[in-house]
Amino acid sequence: MQRSSQRLIRLVLATVWLWGPAISAQLLREDVPELRGIDVSERLGGSVPLNLRFADENGRQVELRDVFVQGKPVVLTLAYYECPMLCTFVLNALSKAVAELDWQPGDEYQMLTVSIDPEETPALAAAKRKVYVDSLNKGDIGDGWRFWVGRQTEITSLAESVGFEYYYDARQDEFAHPAVVFVLTPEGVISRYLYGIDYRSKDLRLSLLEAGEGKIGSLMDRVILFCYHYDPMGKKYTLMAMNVMRLGGLITVTFLGFFLAGLWLRERRNNACVSV
Repeated sequence: MQRSSQRLIRLVLATVWLWGPAISAQLLREDVPELRGIDVSERLGGSVPLNLRFADENGRQVELRDVFVQGKPVVLTLAYYECPMLCTFVLNALSKAVAELDWQPGDEYQMLTVSIDPEETPALAAAKRKVYVDSLNKGDIGDGWRFWVGRQTEITSLAESVGFEYYYDARQDEFAHPAVVFVLTPEGVISRYLYGIDYRSKDLRLSLLEAGEGKIGSLMDRVILFCYHYDPMGKKYTLMAMNVMRLGGLITVTFLGFFLAGLWLRERRNNACVSV
């Protein structure tokens, strides 16, 4: 009972820290021992080391670059498969957002989850993968969502490259870590951080459009992306009024141009008939 209470306290504190203002987060980190060592130092525009080697859910040796060979944006999560609470919330929320998208993992984008526990095995990764792939209800997604394990050196290098700060609590035999999803470009550049334990499918879609550099999604998707920008304080995409006005003005001018062109062509035809 005491251990469960401690887990709950840590989860509540971490959630408050993730969603609260930056200054409150700093105060919490200084005053609450459970939050020391948990942080996200954003590295937007930085790159992940593609030569890192891991083992996939089948025990095969793979390199991080293998996920990027198809030229698609990648949704990356760092978790561990025997996590009793927070990882499950993060992965559940992510799978829910993915299930609501009409895009298919493996088609428009790739997904990768890497364990931060060097003691975990490919068998654990395979079991966790089955749970979450089945939860998507999208049929066979092939290698659209992969689950890997690795050695401490590779895990540390990957975590440091994306600014994921965590620590191992030996007393509880658990890892304390933030709740965050990373969206990477097809070249492995960090494009967006999504925080918390509830991800809106709209935010995921827009972040993938950004990371995809205009190579995925329809023309309408790109128009929608033009009207939104990411609010780092609110940690979500919000409608940008100025861009909406610009787009509305462009549409108005375009329709007006077609209308005037139509009038001009009709007038020209009428003049031609009169001349005859």
